[in-house]
Amino acid sequence: MAKQQTFGDKVKKKKGDNKIHVKVICSSKTDDGRVRFHERFVAIDDMNQLEKVEVNI
Repeated sequence: MAKQQTFGDKVKKKKGDNKIHVKVICSSKTDDGRVRFHERFVAIDDMNQLEKVEVNI
């Protein structure tokens, strides 16, 4: 039997999400002087909102 749906057809169906996914990396210093990095993926509507993103550690 022939394949009815291609991968490209599946991708075209999922157009509901217009957000931009960005990886935010923050650093914090521990009590003993080490630097720790915390990373999180955030979905934003516009690149101008990137400066307003708050990352809770």
